[in-house]
Amino acid sequence: MDKKRILASVAVFFILAALFYLQYRHWQSFDWSTFWAQTGRINKLHVFHGVMLIYFGYFLRAIRWKIFLQPVRPKATVTEMVSPTLVGFTGIALLGRAGEFIRPYLIARRTNLPFSSQLAAWTVERIFDVGAFTFLMILAIFLPSALPSIPHPEYYIRFREGGFLLIGLVLALAIAAVVVKRSGEATAKWVESSFGYLSSNFGHKLGDRVREFGEGLNTIQGPLSFFMLSAVSIGMWYVIALAYQEVTHSYGVPSLEIPVSQLLILMGASMLGSMLQLPAVGGGSQMATIAALTSVFDVSPEIAASCGILLWLVTFAAVIPLGLVLAHHERLSLRKLSKESHMAEQTEVSRPVA
Repeated sequence: MDKKRILASVAVFFILAALFYLQYRHWQSFDWSTFWAQTGRINKLHVFHGVMLIYFGYFLRAIRWKIFLQPVRPKATVTEMVSPTLVGFTGIALLGRAGEFIRPYLIARRTNLPFSSQLAAWTVERIFDVGAFTFLMILAIFLPSALPSIPHPEYYIRFREGGFLLIGLVLALAIAAVVVKRSGEATAKWVESSFGYLSSNFGHKLGDRVREFGEGLNTIQGPLSFFMLSAVSIGMWYVIALAYQEVTHSYGVPSLEIPVSQLLILMGASMLGSMLQLPAVGGGSQMATIAALTSVFDVSPEIAASCGILLWLVTFAAVIPLGLVLAHHERLSLRKLSKESHMAEQTEVSRPVA
């Protein structure tokens, strides 16, 4: 781990420690005996179903990447994508951001394609993730029986505003995709010249990201491919929401009998909290989920803390056992893959600055 990552991890640790301390002071009457009692009474079958749904979500991710590969590797199979997907997400779970390039790196090696091409597909994949989650969130916002019926309706206005912001973000990404698709190189040069006044390297890197994004858009071969990618992405996020429902319903308490449409709030909170994560520990995701459970759904602090931790274990950490088994079977070192993938990223997507 280089100095920048060490400093970032230390900063995240102190921020999370401060947030935890403030939360602890807020919960002066937190009862640890109730916490352990509620945790011990969860329905294990519901939790198992949640884990299976999360694994099915990884399978859908493998299907989506197979669609990305269709133009250049039409004979690639979904099963070939499953192992890199599971190992890649295991790397993220254990190494944090240091493991984010493992999945495209492994797929590039397996398909004998340039790493930059799979980084480009990885970039476009993020847009489909944002778009699919936004689609489900908008349905939840405008369905009369969804978000307006939450225990604290006053939050509905904030969620609706957040939904409109997501719509604006998706529209901006769509416009950017059209511009880059039609004139990618010209756009990249404009970005380099515009931001080069701040720093030549910074402008150069942004220009390379535009070129990378344009290359990724080439994986979408017409309306049918776009429809398939959209359908798989929406289905995947809905499956994740079902996994959240299995976990919350495993406690058997009325406050956690939350419908799928409202669980999108927890998913959004978890994603925002994941911006402050420690490798293999998490932190931000669990705290954001716990805060949403207590403030929006009136869940008691003890049950909210237990549920927030269990949601993180099921939706984020459950991939680790199988991912490590596959990595051991294929004689892969996650730390070595992380180092190699970041070195390849710096080599393949950068050019010498004149």
